[in-house]
This record gives sequence, C-alpha cells and structure tokens, in this order.
Amino acid sequence: MKREDSKTTVDVVVVGLGYVGLPLAQRAVSAGLSVVGLDLSEGLVAALNDGSSHVDDITDDEVAAMVAAGFRATTDDAVFAHARTVVICVPTPLSQEGGPDLGAVTSATTAVSGRLRPGTLVVLESTTYPGTTEEVVKPILEAGSGLTAGVDFHLAFSPERVDPGNPVYGIANTPKVVGGLTERCGETAAAFYGRFIDTVVMAKGTREAEMAKLLENTYRHVNIALVNEMAVFCRELGVDLWDSIACAATKPFGFQAFQPGPGVGGHCIPIDPNYLSYKVKTLGFPFRFVELAQEINARMPEYVLRRASDLLNDFAGLALKRSRVLLLGVTYKADIADQRESPARPVAEKLLLKGADLSYHDPHVETWTVGGAEVPRVDDLSTALAESDLTILLTGHTTYTPGLLGEARLLLDTRGVLRRPEAPLPQGRLTVQNLPKSLHVL
Repeated sequence: MKREDSKTTVDVVVVGLGYVGLPLAQRAVSAGLSVVGLDLSEGLVAALNDGSSHVDDITDDEVAAMVAAGFRATTDDAVFAHARTVVICVPTPLSQEGGPDLGAVTSATTAVSGRLRPGTLVVLESTTYPGTTEEVVKPILEAGSGLTAGVDFHLAFSPERVDPGNPVYGIANTPKVVGGLTERCGETAAAFYGRFIDTVVMAKGTREAEMAKLLENTYRHVNIALVNEMAVFCRELGVDLWDSIACAATKPFGFQAFQPGPGVGGHCIPIDPNYLSYKVKTLGFPFRFVELAQEINARMPEYVLRRASDLLNDFAGLALKRSRVLLLGVTYKADIADQRESPARPVAEKLLLKGADLSYHDPHVETWTVGGAEVPRVDDLSTALAESDLTILLTGHTTYTPGLLGEARLLLDTRGVLRRPEAPLPQGRLTVQNLPKSLHVL
C-alpha cells in the first residue's frame, strides 16, 4: 500500500468514493476546498487519479478537472492525520439479520480514530438506523483517540440524498440535513457543508438526522407498494390506473404521484426501510407498514411473470418455455448504468426458470449476468423487437420511445412509457384500453 507523504492539512477527506462520496468530493473541489478521497480499491484509486470516472453523474472530464484542481485519491489512511474534516460515505448493505451491515462503517471509523486530532470534524453520511452515530461511531472514535466527542472533536450525521441521473437536483442544490452530537457539533458541520451546498437544514441531533433519511425512503417504499398493489386489482376491475394517477396528480395539495412498476430497486428504497424495521424490532414492536410494503413490492416480479405468461398464451398461443423473450432495460432506473437491486434480475431469474429463451437490450449495460450465466445482448433493437415473441420493458430509458416500442410483436410495458404523449396511436386520448392489441401496460 502506498504511503501518504504529504503533511499539508486538507479541508476534507472523503471516505468511500462511490455514488455518494465521489459527487460530494467533486462539489467540494469545485467550491475551492482541498479534498482527498480514500478508498480501499487500488484500481478505483488509480483510475480516479488518471481522470477516469466510474459514477454515472461524474464524467471523465470532471474527474480530470478535479485532479487538476488538486484532488487526489489514495488507499492510505495516514491522510486522516492531516484532515480538518472527515466524511464517511461507505456502504451499509443489509446483514443476514435484516439490519445494516456496519462492517465498513466500523472499519473506517477505527482507521479515523487512530489519527484523529483535536478540533477535527467527523461526519457519517452512510445510511443506518437511529442511534448509530452516538452508539457505534462515537465510542470507537473516543477509544482509539483518547479524545472526547463534543469536547475535543466534533461529530455529526448528515444523510446522503444522492439521486443518480437526476438532471435537476444534485449535491449543491439539494438541501443538506445535518445533526450534531452537540449544538456546537451541528453548527460546525453546518458551516462545513455551507461552503459548497446552497441550503443546510439543522436537525435537533444525530438521531433525528438519521431518522429523516429513513423516513424519506420508507415513505416512498410504502407508497410504491400502494400503487403496485392497485395495479394488480385495477386491471381486474377494468380501471386504467395510469389515468387515475394522472387525474389525482392534478390536485395541488394532499397528493403525490407514484407509479407502479416491476418492483423496487436502487441503493435506498429496497434497503433503507429495513434498517428502521430492524431497529424497531429490537424494541419489541412490529413495523407492519414496512413489512407489508416489502411483501407487496417483492412479489411484483412474480406478477410480471404471470402477465408475461398470460400474454403469450392469449395473444400468441405460446407457452413461456422456449419462447423468445426480450427484456428492455436492466438498470434500476432510467438513463443510468446502476444495477443495484434492480427488479430486472428477479424477473429474469423467474423467466429463465420457466425455460424462456432470454435476451436483453440496455444502452447503458454492455454485459449482464443472471444466475451465473451471461444473458445475450441484442444490438439491432428493431430486428429483435420484430423477432421476439414477447418484449418486456423493465426500465424506461429515453431510448425506448413509444414509436420504437410499437414495432414489438407483443409488448408488456411495466413503466408506463406507452402513456407518453408521442405514443403511436390514432387520433384520440391515450388510455390503456385503446392501445393496439399487441401493446400492454402493467
């Protein structure tokens, strides 16, 4: 491991250079702060120092500009000794018990503790359950440094709010929630983030800031489950749910639109509510809303499979076994390459178990492996649409226009792309009922 030789004090060391840490570092650099990024991956560190990005929202040119402005990435934790601020942005995946796996957090915190100096600000951004900063991070920092949090150094929690691929809201213009261990800790953290983020919101403390993140994503998780369950029975009732959602969304108060889909994916919604559910269970309480939302969203891939089987049988006289099925989009959201927790994977696994002859297309994913086997990727999309027995749209990339989808022999649209205004229909208002017989919406 390369040793860190510089003795120059840096404004901030960002620990973890993934989808959260790298955009944060990029914004801080652009605001004139001196920034060092720390990551365990030597390959990732080398690539960043060479001006190569691995994150959708950061281009190679932007990384090169960061390096030119003084940013450097390293694997050497000696850099902590020179940091005014340390921001921990490491992953917190689910453990086997259903709570957050804090291994990366405790490892990073331990490394910080051995080189912590008086006056340093330490901020945890990794999503976790309420109490982690105070009950886990604080004791490690104090034991390893001999310093006292809130007295000798500052400690805070600030939940990340990164939305990959969002063209409107990024690090700078998304309000930043900050909760300090003490009032002074919170003020110090707010002053730090205020140097490169437009709006900083002060929480009462670390626990309130930790809960804010979980509340945001639990709210989304539960409401997505609501419309997913409605999608199942509205079809049986002959109700165009997409039209109902559009109508309800015209109300200027009291309603926020959520759309159904093949499941939930990404780094937050399928994961974060489990942290809260786990913590609540340790108190002896059930968290029935989250448990029910998990159940509903987890069964959507099975519903997609059932719809696929029914469409092939009813409109083509075919069984799933040996039918040519084309999947459009395998990332968890539109126009990014991120595949974390994508519902496309469980859908594909279920189709393969039924014997479907599977292929996929995704402009952002060159290779895709399911169950240890590589799924064939199609390059000529128009030909593949015409030759496949069934096409299932799983991610609404802008590449997949309604006009293009109209070329499919038989299509199941799980994202409502066919509801876009440019849909290939004769004159008249677009509804699920007046779609051509070969095109179907979830």
